Amino acid sequence: MAHIIVVGNEKGGAGKSTVSMHVATALARMGHRVGTLDLDLRQKTLGRYIVNRANFLAEKGLDLPSPSYHELPEIDQTSLKPGENAFDHRLSMAVSEMEADNDFILIDCPGSHTRLSQVAHSLADTLITPLNDSFIDFDLLAHVDSDGEEITGPSVYSEMVWNARQLRAQAGLKPIDWVVVRNRMGAQAMVNKEKMQRAITKLAKRVGFRTAPGFNERVIFRELFPRGLTLLDLRDIGVKGMNISNVAARQELRELIKSLELPGVTPNF
Repeated sequence: MAHIIVVGNEKGGAGKSTVSMHVATALARMGHRVGTLDLDLRQKTLGRYIVNRANFLAEKGLDLPSPSYHELPEIDQTSLKPGENAFDHRLSMAVSEMEADNDFILIDCPGSHTRLSQVAHSLADTLITPLNDSFIDFDLLAHVDSDGEEITGPSVYSEMVWNARQLRAQAGLKPIDWVVVRNRMGAQAMVNKEKMQRAITKLAKRVGFRTAPGFNERVIFRELFPRGLTLLDLRDIGVKGMNISNVAARQELRELIKSLELPGVTPNF
């Protein structure tokens, strides 16, 4: 069976699609078969990212390892039984169709609570939650006191992950490996950064997730999207002199892939 990776939280702007594309493409470049789904049916940022890649490679006559992109299949609404949800069937059909041909299935969820996102979380073998390094984003996971030191209770997203874990346990599936990825961390040792570190460490023990390093804020990520490229593609398109920022970003991706501890994956880039 394919290993299912879900990238999700309930807040936009945390870098989900950037993380999704880089993880999926890195796995493809390491020789793994990777299929992707984008559950943000309105914006489809990951879907557009992969389409941009296909168009750019075709235009330049390049053949680079790439993840495949799949749309949710349509279903006959009249075939549903009373109480059955159409989105549940569309997602389960998509995963079933993709499993035979892929080692990994990566599902990018929207930055809001939807039925599709809720079901996808219950399918996750590995759950990646990108999180900006601020208490605004941390509030998605848990509430803290006015000093930012004490956790007063879990928030909506943590509760959804808990429910997904319960569903998997009832179905006899292995637990979700939940990895919170800290994005846009500043290089300086600021007070807010230290408070965030303490709060995340406490919450990780309380609700059961691991942490992994993410990506710092870099202009390169915004420049890559229109061409559908990732950091690992730069040399293949003729970029000979990698600047310090690009080298550092590549190292961040290597550390992220390593931290995910995906089955049969050893970063070799």
